[in-house]
Amino acid sequence: MYPPNNLWLPVSPTIYPHYDPPRNRVAPWALTPCLSVQLRILLRPRVFNNCCPRTYSLLSGIPQAVAQLPLEICRLTLSGIQRPNRESADHDVIIPFVRFPEAKSSAIVAGCLPVTSVVERRKMADSIPLQPVQKRAAYYTADRSKRRYQLEDEASPLDEMPLMMSEEGFENDESDYQTLPRARITRRKKGLEWFLCGGWKFLCTSCCEWLINVCRRKKELKARTVWLGCPEKCEEKYPRNAIKNQKYNIFTFIPGVLYQQFKFFLNLYFLVVACSQFVSALKIGYLYTYWAPLGFVLAVTMVREAADEYRRFQRDKEMNSQLYSKLTIRGKVQVKSSDIQVGDLIIVEKNQRIPADMVFLRTSEKTGSCFIRTDQLDGETDWKLKIAVSCTQRLPALGDLFSINAYVYAQKPQLDIHSFEGNFTREDTDPSIHESLSIENTLWASTVVASGTVIGVVIYTGKETRSVMNTSNPKNKVGMLDLELNQLTKALFLALVALSVVMVTLQGFVGPWYRYLFRFLLLFSYIIPISLRVNLDMGKAAYGWMIMRDENIPGTVVRTSTIPEELGRLVYLLTDKTGTLTQNEMVFKRLHLGTVSYGTDTMDEIQNHIASSYSLVQPSQSCNNNTSATPSRKGQSSAPKVRKTVSSRVHEAVKAIALCHNVTPVYESRAGVNGETEYSEVDQDFCDENRTYQASSPDEVALVQWTESVGLTLVNRDLTSMQLKTPGGQILTFCILQIFPFTSESKRMGIIVREESSGDITFYMKGADVAMATIVQYNDWLDEECGNMAREGLRTLVVAKKSLSEEQYQDFENRYNQAKLSMHDRALKVAAVVESLEREMELLCLTGVEDQLQTDVRPTLEMLRNAGIKIWMLTGDKLETATCIAKSSHLVSRNQDIHIFRPVSNRSEAHLELNAFRRKHDCALVIAGDSLEVCLKYYEHEFVELACQCPAVVCCRCSPTQKAHIVKLLQQHTGRRTCAIGDGGNDVSMIQAADCGIGIEGKEGKQASLAADFSITQFKHIGRLLMVHGRNSYKRSAALGQFVIHRGLVISTMQAVFSSVFYFASVPLYQGFLMVGYATIYTMFPVFSLVLDQDVKPETALLYPELYKDLTKGRSLSFKTFLIWVLISIYQGGILMFGALVLFESEFVHVVAISFTALILTELLMVALTIRTWHWLMVVAELFSLASYVASLAFLNEYFDAAFITTLTFLWKVLAITVVSCLPLYILKYLKRKFSPPSYSKLTS
Repeated sequence: MYPPNNLWLPVSPTIYPHYDPPRNRVAPWALTPCLSVQLRILLRPRVFNNCCPRTYSLLSGIPQAVAQLPLEICRLTLSGIQRPNRESADHDVIIPFVRFPEAKSSAIVAGCLPVTSVVERRKMADSIPLQPVQKRAAYYTADRSKRRYQLEDEASPLDEMPLMMSEEGFENDESDYQTLPRARITRRKKGLEWFLCGGWKFLCTSCCEWLINVCRRKKELKARTVWLGCPEKCEEKYPRNAIKNQKYNIFTFIPGVLYQQFKFFLNLYFLVVACSQFVSALKIGYLYTYWAPLGFVLAVTMVREAADEYRRFQRDKEMNSQLYSKLTIRGKVQVKSSDIQVGDLIIVEKNQRIPADMVFLRTSEKTGSCFIRTDQLDGETDWKLKIAVSCTQRLPALGDLFSINAYVYAQKPQLDIHSFEGNFTREDTDPSIHESLSIENTLWASTVVASGTVIGVVIYTGKETRSVMNTSNPKNKVGMLDLELNQLTKALFLALVALSVVMVTLQGFVGPWYRYLFRFLLLFSYIIPISLRVNLDMGKAAYGWMIMRDENIPGTVVRTSTIPEELGRLVYLLTDKTGTLTQNEMVFKRLHLGTVSYGTDTMDEIQNHIASSYSLVQPSQSCNNNTSATPSRKGQSSAPKVRKTVSSRVHEAVKAIALCHNVTPVYESRAGVNGETEYSEVDQDFCDENRTYQASSPDEVALVQWTESVGLTLVNRDLTSMQLKTPGGQILTFCILQIFPFTSESKRMGIIVREESSGDITFYMKGADVAMATIVQYNDWLDEECGNMAREGLRTLVVAKKSLSEEQYQDFENRYNQAKLSMHDRALKVAAVVESLEREMELLCLTGVEDQLQTDVRPTLEMLRNAGIKIWMLTGDKLETATCIAKSSHLVSRNQDIHIFRPVSNRSEAHLELNAFRRKHDCALVIAGDSLEVCLKYYEHEFVELACQCPAVVCCRCSPTQKAHIVKLLQQHTGRRTCAIGDGGNDVSMIQAADCGIGIEGKEGKQASLAADFSITQFKHIGRLLMVHGRNSYKRSAALGQFVIHRGLVISTMQAVFSSVFYFASVPLYQGFLMVGYATIYTMFPVFSLVLDQDVKPETALLYPELYKDLTKGRSLSFKTFLIWVLISIYQGGILMFGALVLFESEFVHVVAISFTALILTELLMVALTIRTWHWLMVVAELFSLASYVASLAFLNEYFDAAFITTLTFLWKVLAITVVSCLPLYILKYLKRKFSPPSYSKLTS
């Protein structure tokens, strides 16, 4: 054992530049152990020549001989030790603390060495065996009060170190995954500073949320026992089964609206000012001059909110009033969706929405199963196969459901829509019958029955259903422009207080100065105009009306009228795939046989080949003839070396496609849930035009529909057989021997069938090209053609076959059954047996299927990209499908690389994959929901930062809550405005979480459309909605808001000049009707006419979407533009007041007449200078306001001298002041347009 007074610590690699330690030895910097248990290192910095020496005082019993060792501090990582510079002396340093179990002592790794022989050290280090160690780390705390290292146990292994980020992103070192984390410098928040900057708001919000949660009294969700058809036996009271998108109820409407209004500083300020007029000492005018505008604002707001709330109520009422058949002891009764209770037995017909979460008890299908469409729940277009509870499916009559004394035990309500655990128990037998329930036995709410008629027992209702639990509560959305105006009003309030203090100071604080201060605050209160909120709200209502009246986007509905400006500020667009970008319709486009290819324009040739293949067989006299027939064997030589004809190859390919699937044909028939039909399937007419197909994938349906179109029709299928009808009407019967379903791991599916007429056994298989390329026989065209079809946006499938003898199949069946009975590694053994059959298969064809996109999706996405909007596709569909749609829709351009994020399940895997992804540049990201969850759990900030740099992101297999979470992450990490668009119930959470939610009225429901802020009928309408209406709404509101503020600043400036001239008297310049008329009838209509203004024509905005980028920068309403308007207001207010004071002769009333008239004319001219595109209504508004003012002069004898205002002297004085206040501004505006025109003016010119 080494003596304790020798402490060996590692040095910088510069000392050992060529040293490579043996694999079974520790490196030279693995230390000689020293005797200590807990160490604390106290740093005392010194300054030497080229390094940063420290003196370590080793406490906790370390020998004094070691206490004063001079050490050289180096940064230690697993990739090496680096010498720090002087500037990094106080930076974070990690010191792993290693304990050697055998020596029962400890040592410190620091990057230091005592002054001894290097050779001696190397020999000593090589003699130390490499042992597993317990890792500790010392973290340096940069606290000025106590600078010290503290030893802590590491919570995670070395392979789970945090992801390191540099100023450019991730660490550039290739081995950065193994880099130890740098200690973070912790900074305390100053208590008072934090409270003043927003802590008070946080505390108030937290208290309100706590009170709300207490009032709601959320009960704990529990598992339940549900008796069939007996809701009265339920032990607890469950929520009503009602859809509710309303924000308020009859009791919370008025308090809620008032809170939403007065939470803004602007409205709260007006309320305080109006209340101050009840104090006689502060009263400076009539009460109606303050309360009338405020009451008008609140009345307009309440009417608008009431209208929106009523529309939401009507939509919810429509959904909740849908009628369903409820099974009772006395028979069927009609019940509303909102009146359904837990325990009810509900009958759901085909194509009807399932109203609540149910357990599937019975179906009209003889197979005891049905298909449901779940695209409104999870976004997947694949139909899901659901299996009825076998115990209830076998009952002879529906009434027996009440006599079997059965119940369902269901787990507590959960978010996961892909899992369920429960039990079904029947107690009328001895012993009781128990049957386990899984996800296959459930029917979730918001899904649609696709086949047959089903009956189920309700287990969850209302807010406890899976669909509602995955939907976030609607929030009151506030636009960014409103927030910016709120900040400006705060700045104006500070200016108001400052101006009042200055006036009181110049007055000399004589008399009751505090009273004068409040009076000045009231006199200058027009700096923050109360009409600002009225004008903006009315403008928003006008924008909504214009959007709904636009003939180019018919069917568009504005459901939230408070945020139309958000359409012009969007940076991120998060879109669903199913039903949003696509039409949910698959179309067969291409068949490639290697030497010949068939497209949509040559499908008639395939029909001729199929007809000729069966031409030697006499057609049956009846379509219903079930006699098996075999096709012509022409060209189908059993010798493999004989080249087959094109006709035979086409026939084999089409036959393989018609047999290798999981599609079931369905015929419309008069059937009920009791299984009684008017005629059996054997007697059905296979030529029935009402035939439809059920399948778990729309691709499967598209392929079978195509084989029907070319002459080979699937007419019947059950669990053991399949029947095809030839062009001549013969029925070919095939026995289904084995089916190997498609899985995401194998990426292929197969089927083994025996043809009844010939007894031939054939193994057919189809799948993705990556999975089939190694299975089929050698060929030289598959890879190339797959690439060609993929570039066309087609979904490709490779089809192959293999003929089996009876002996081969029997051998396979024996091995297969034996593998399925295995209790250990069953899945692996089954897969190995199947793979033994998947060898040297004959390649038949390559198919191309197109998932039809919505109309004009490609140009719309291109327009949005050119506008600077980053598009993310969030879908619940499969990765392959999402990637294909991203390519076909040009969400990902043809020349752009795609990085498919490999599946990760833990922190280390996510770390490696993130490091691999960050080295790629300008490539789209495709990631699955499971991997996304892992990345967000450990590396949320790093992942979002990397993803935001991608031109496009595709997130597949996303749950509704994940979609909403992604939206919130973008809002938090980027601070930019987000828009979510979708058509299904699974998109509601995302739509409500986004700053702007857009819903598309889908084929299967209106839930997303009802919950959205804007509703459209097609995806292509979003281009005009953003480029035209979003632009106009934002530009108009920005101009309107700043002009209204300017109008208040002008009159406040005049008041300040007036008070300054007359010895700082707190006397109002204008009183009563003059102030009310100035804010309403005299100037309101011209100012409000700004909502009709537009800087560019709609055609130009659509042709040059790049103009949209300027909107996202917020230049139309910023502190710069605000300051310009403030300077204009001060200039005009000063000119108007000083001009009136200079030009008036003797009576003060002349000052009021001259200044007020010049003020009205100036405001009308300023509106004309601000307008960029004239509308006839603008001219009418200007003339009407001017005429109203002139006409009112006859009734304003209380304020004006009637004799004076009719003289030419009055007229020329008013015109002179008006010209001086407006002409310089017109000249500056003309020069700016000529020498520094805006970007849009270059296009319009």
